[in-house]
Amino acid sequence: MKRMFALTALSAAALSLAACGQPAEKSAEAAKDATVAPGTVQVADAWCRPTPNGAKVGGCYLTLTAGSDDRLVGVSTALAQSAEVHEMKMENGVMSMGHLADGLPLPAGTPVELKPGGNHIMLMGLRDPLVDGGVASFTLTFEKAGPIGVHAAVKQPPVVDSEE
Repeated sequence: MKRMFALTALSAAALSLAACGQPAEKSAEAAKDATVAPGTVQVADAWCRPTPNGAKVGGCYLTLTAGSDDRLVGVSTALAQSAEVHEMKMENGVMSMGHLADGLPLPAGTPVELKPGGNHIMLMGLRDPLVDGGVASFTLTFEKAGPIGVHAAVKQPPVVDSEE
């Protein structure tokens, strides 16, 4: 009985430590309500779209909230040859996408959403496909805050109801 109690206690302690050791990926709603400490960045709702067969590029999305003015300046991952922060914008009626060479500004206390059709993380030269139900891990680098490791769920994007 003592052995079973000890194993249960150790398991609970391990789970608690594992949860504390990872950066919190909170929902965008929680990010809006939470105060972020100056010099830190909070990550919420990280996910990546599954890649179709043979695709060598993939998109990842999340919400970042900085405690003080900062800038997302880089992304690194073992999943791909390179990763960049991209923006999508309309120019002369044409949608274009490109690398944000100067990074993505993160105004203090304002959630900045990287989402399909907008700013996003582009993984290029994928070594393996991003498979629905998997996890994509990458590291975000900021101008001021320390690097943050992110573990994003690979999943289909939510279906948007066009009859609202």
